[in-house]
Amino acid sequence: MDDLHPDEDVQLENEESLDPKDWEAMRVLGHRMIEDMMSYLESVRERPVWQPIPASVKQKLSIPLPLNPQKPEDIYQEFLDYILPHPMGNIHPRFWGWVIGTGTALGMLAELLAAGMNPNVGGADHVANYVERQVLEWCKEMLGYPMEASGLLVSGGSMANLVGLTVARNTMSGFDIRREGLGAAQKPMTFYGSVETHSSNQKAVELLGLGSAALRQIPVNAEFQIVLPALEVTVSKDRDDGFHPICVIGNAGTVNTGAIDDLRALADFSEREGLWFHIDGAFGALAALSPELRPLLSGLERADSLAFDLHKWMYMPYEIGCVLVRNEANHRCAFLMSADYLTHAERGLAGGPLWFSEYGPQLSRGFRALKAWMSIKEHGIKKYGRLIKQNVDQARYLTYLVDNAPQLERMAPVSLNIVCFRFKGGSSDDVDLNSINQEILIRLHEQGIAAPSYTTLSGNYALRVAITNHRSRREDFELLVRKVIRLGEDIFSERM
Repeated sequence: MDDLHPDEDVQLENEESLDPKDWEAMRVLGHRMIEDMMSYLESVRERPVWQPIPASVKQKLSIPLPLNPQKPEDIYQEFLDYILPHPMGNIHPRFWGWVIGTGTALGMLAELLAAGMNPNVGGADHVANYVERQVLEWCKEMLGYPMEASGLLVSGGSMANLVGLTVARNTMSGFDIRREGLGAAQKPMTFYGSVETHSSNQKAVELLGLGSAALRQIPVNAEFQIVLPALEVTVSKDRDDGFHPICVIGNAGTVNTGAIDDLRALADFSEREGLWFHIDGAFGALAALSPELRPLLSGLERADSLAFDLHKWMYMPYEIGCVLVRNEANHRCAFLMSADYLTHAERGLAGGPLWFSEYGPQLSRGFRALKAWMSIKEHGIKKYGRLIKQNVDQARYLTYLVDNAPQLERMAPVSLNIVCFRFKGGSSDDVDLNSINQEILIRLHEQGIAAPSYTTLSGNYALRVAITNHRSRREDFELLVRKVIRLGEDIFSERM
């Protein structure tokens, strides 16, 4: 050992770390942060939903790369001054844009705990893996999915769809696609979903190397559900034309209107035709937590793969989605990768039966499961069911308000928690109404009143209220209707 000497340029006399130099000061700052964020959540109703970000703040967030240390207290003050006052707004009771959840106080604290432990939940024998396994078991149980199925917590519905459709492609291709690649396919593979299917499914098909044309878009009926006869004709014609149909995508709550396809009929069709049945249940699948709404999801349990989010209609902090796959072997086969540095051991840290990296594309995975584990235990699944039903009842109440306001027009059936409507006033000019309603939405946002989003239905612009918010109350929807009518009338008068 005496003959071993480090290189002359190795300097170890003043070794550093990133731990605080003053633990007590950091502890005080941490307590302050928690107090501030608890007050921020508690008082959320008192603030605007959203407000434009001043140019001065954007400039402040365009500074050069910091080269030297800054005091944590000063950094936190900048957060309070420039970042915290300008959120997306989705924690607010009158946020109903897209399909975005609200988060909870304990969920926020769970993120702190998860970051403090900071495990990589890709595999090995440590407790975070067992927490994720527990959450996945609960997910299967609460949706009535086969308990022998496999699953994975992911970033959200887009990744859940990608994982599910990857398993579908690899399983149904008819050859070893992982080894041989798409060039070995004798026939082009095709997927099927309605025109209302979420864009993440098209993105997944593109990422799988099949091209957007491989996703056949099937018409919908007046309820915005897939037309089964059109699906049958399209699959049959594709086979006759030399294509290889492999997968049907069913919608459990479309993003435009909340429509739910006839899942039982799609399951029957897929079984009869030998096709993989994937369900995109990003938010709608969780309606099954409500005993009153569960019948709407009949057939959900028959999916070969099922995608859904817990950060939407279970109100957990971003990001946490889930994919379940009926056949564990097919799921693992799609992602298993062997390497010397990933060899499982019989004992020690590299042992253990849970290697989630073998069920998805990520080797590095955060401790998403902790906030789900803590949240489900905090509230119990029955309360989640009641809150989901409450949101659906709120959608029905908003529908009542819209239908009884002569100035407003509902644009689509309300099957779940999404209400699409527009200000109509006394006009019948759709081009003019599209412009007026676009301006109404912008003013709702800029004035901090409410944050619905928008869509286009039958060529017409609609205000779209998607209710996945545990803080919303009846009076919030009454306010929305009053403000839409007032703004519409103001804009109409300005243009006369």
